[in-house]
Amino acid sequence: MKVIGLTGGIASGKSTVSRYLREKGAAILDADAIAHALAEPGGSLYQAYRRHFGAAVLQADGRLDRAAIGKIVFAQPEERAWIDRSAHPLIQAEIKRQLAEKKRQDVPLIVLDVPLLFESGWDKMTEENCLVDVSEAVQLARLMQRDGYDEQAARARIAAQMPLAEKRRRADRLIDNNGDLPATLRQVDLLWKEWTHDGFSQ
Repeated sequence: MKVIGLTGGIASGKSTVSRYLREKGAAILDADAIAHALAEPGGSLYQAYRRHFGAAVLQADGRLDRAAIGKIVFAQPEERAWIDRSAHPLIQAEIKRQLAEKKRQDVPLIVLDVPLLFESGWDKMTEENCLVDVSEAVQLARLMQRDGYDEQAARARIAAQMPLAEKRRRADRLIDNNGDLPATLRQVDLLWKEWTHDGFSQ
């Protein structure tokens, strides 16, 4: 079976594509969901964040305050670098464990759903990488509408990520999500046929 990396910039529609692939029968390894599970009390990420940041990132019930962590990391590049060095390897180890498990199962396709696929270097774990692509104007409008950011805040969050032009350069496949949902899903249907029926899936 083929292992596909799926990524996209913020507000690109990657999650919509991922959900559709799951509905079609793909096994989805969602890096964000895995990270959230590891960040629950007792998990390896929880322990790492608590040791590094202390009580500043804990809620009253002892759980991690993800919003507080996000603010710290967004404002302080050195803390973002710490997460790259210390937190990402913990997530990667769990992804590799789950990937090995999925490969032993009878699934037509495995999709590694990672927002920072190229930034993290996890694209090396896949056979092909697919970018859900949008223009910056569409990305900006969707982000402002979805999350309620003003234009300045939305642009700052977009600028904090790898430029889409660089992601396009690195991707093997592009899904154009500038149009409506049916147009996007038609592209996914075509890729699904290639990935699962053109000699890729064994």
